[in-house]
Amino acid sequence: MRLVTTADVFGLHRAHLIGVAYRLTGSVADAEDAVQEAWPRFAKATGIEDARGWLTTVVSRICLDRLRSAAVRRETYVGSWLPEPLLTTGEDDDPLAAVVRADGVRMAALVVLDRLTPDQRVAFVLHDAFSMPFGEIADVLGVSEAAARQHASRARKAVAGAEPPPRAALAEQQEVLEKFLRAMSSGDVEAVLGLLHPEAVMVGDGGGKARTAVHTVTGAEKIARFFFGLMRKYGFDETGMPVLRPTLVNGDLGVVMARTGEAAQRVITMAVHDGKVHAVYDFANPDKLGHVAF
Repeated sequence: MRLVTTADVFGLHRAHLIGVAYRLTGSVADAEDAVQEAWPRFAKATGIEDARGWLTTVVSRICLDRLRSAAVRRETYVGSWLPEPLLTTGEDDDPLAAVVRADGVRMAALVVLDRLTPDQRVAFVLHDAFSMPFGEIADVLGVSEAAARQHASRARKAVAGAEPPPRAALAEQQEVLEKFLRAMSSGDVEAVLGLLHPEAVMVGDGGGKARTAVHTVTGAEKIARFFFGLMRKYGFDETGMPVLRPTLVNGDLGVVMARTGEAAQRVITMAVHDGKVHAVYDFANPDKLGHVAF
C-alpha cells in the first residue's frame, strides 16, 4: 500500500486553490503562479492539521499582494480591463472543469468583482464564495476581525444590484451564438439586432496593443456596428466567415478567432439570458491570450 505523500495532498487541493486564486486575481497566470509559490511553503511546513485551510490562507495572501500591485499598474492601463479568459474543453477530465462550474468565475461576475478594492475583494470572495471564517480572513488581510467584516460588507453593497442574471444553459447559449453567427455571415443587421438586448453592453480589452473598443459600448445598434466592422477586419475562410473555434470561456460559450495559420488573435464570449445577448466580452490584448491555442 503506497503512503500518501505531501505532493499527493497538495495535488488533491490544487484545483480548489486555482479556483480561489483565479477568482481573487482574475488572472490565469497569477493564479497558477500563486499556487506554485505555495507549494514549497507547504512542503517545508510541519504540524498542519487542515491542509486545505492552510493552503487557502497562504494562496490568498499571495493573491492579495498581487492584487495590490495590479491596482497600481491598472492606473496606466489603456482602455477597459478584463480578467484573463479561462478556456476549458467541457470534458470532465479537464483539470479546470470544476473551477468554471462555479457561477463566481463567469466573466460577468468577475467584471463586477473588479469594482472592489483588493481588501474588499479578498474578504468578499473568501467569505461569501468559500465560507472562510472572518477570523481567518482577518489573518489574510492583516487586520482585525471587525475590519474584515467591514470589508466584506462594503463589497456586498458595492456589487448589490450589479450581479449578472443566472447562467443560461449551454444549449440556449449555443442556439443564440449560432443564430448570431449566421446573421453576421449573411449581413442580416436586423437579425443581429433582434438577438441583442436593447441595453446590451460590450467591453473590449486591447491594452493598447490590439484594436478593440476603448470604452464600453452600450446599446444593440452600436454593438452590431462593432461586430460588422470586426468581420471586415479579419481574414475569411471559404465559407465567408472569420476562422472561428468554439470554446468554453469561464464556463460560458464563446469563440477563439484567428486568421488561418496564425495564433489566436481574440477571444469573444457573451452573457446570454432569455434568448438575448446581454453582454459581450472581447479579449484582444495578446498578453492575455498567450495561453490560448487555436
